Amino acid sequence: MVANAPKRIWLCADDYGISPKVNGAIRDLIARGRLNATSVMVAGPAIGRDEADALAAAAASSQRCAIGLHVTLTAPFRPLTMHFKPTDGGMFLPFAKLLRFGLMGRLDAEVIRTELTVQLSSFGELFGRAPDFVDGHQHVQLFPGVRDAFLAAVKEAAPGAWVRQCGRNRPLLERFGSAKGLVLDVLSARFRRRASSSNIAFNPDFAGAYDFSSKPDFAALMQQFLQGVSEGAVLMCHPGEVDDVLVSLDPLTEQREREYAFLASEQFPRLLAANGIVLS
Repeated sequence: MVANAPKRIWLCADDYGISPKVNGAIRDLIARGRLNATSVMVAGPAIGRDEADALAAAAASSQRCAIGLHVTLTAPFRPLTMHFKPTDGGMFLPFAKLLRFGLMGRLDAEVIRTELTVQLSSFGELFGRAPDFVDGHQHVQLFPGVRDAFLAAVKEAAPGAWVRQCGRNRPLLERFGSAKGLVLDVLSARFRRRASSSNIAFNPDFAGAYDFSSKPDFAALMQQFLQGVSEGAVLMCHPGEVDDVLVSLDPLTEQREREYAFLASEQFPRLLAANGIVLS
């Protein structure tokens, strides 16, 4: 039975700034009231004054839409700081290699913090204010060797922002159904402890992780994500349309269009209502 008081969640579209058509799709969903958060890649190729102004205008026209920073530290994107290391051909390390370096203690916290401070500053220059929240592309904010630098940079440059943790508030047995989700649960446990000790707010629950390569039915996935989700949860999504810029940067292409089509459909608000959920 659905409770009388609906649960409020954040439905956040990641990767604003990765390509023009992804940007356009995200703005369209914000205008329709189908998203209430998006996080911006200031290291992406499709972010500048015009794209930032268009996003700010779309968010201003909605009842409540948060705009955050999508911290980027993995290839094929490039650092904003000149002396960032380690790099691979001038780009950040690939996801798996960055995680391995973090686990091995081979990342320089000060170098990471400097890059993140510049990304936060770049966001401020584009939007004229600090981000409402800060998360990470490919969940890099959770990585050993990154998380402390991430939290320190946020606390200094955006003290009013909350940060995204990716642990699920679910019974233990349910967590074992997703290997990806279980890894995020483990990495998030220490991240939450560090955020708490730094007096930085974070979301109490998380959903939206799945195997993008399997091309699943996104409507069925969304039903799974919404079942049992907690008040204040972040539900991550990646809607968009495919263009040449996106194809050159990211393997997540057609699934973005499936997400976009579902979120723009009339089925989506009915699904929210059936689960007693509203976008806060």
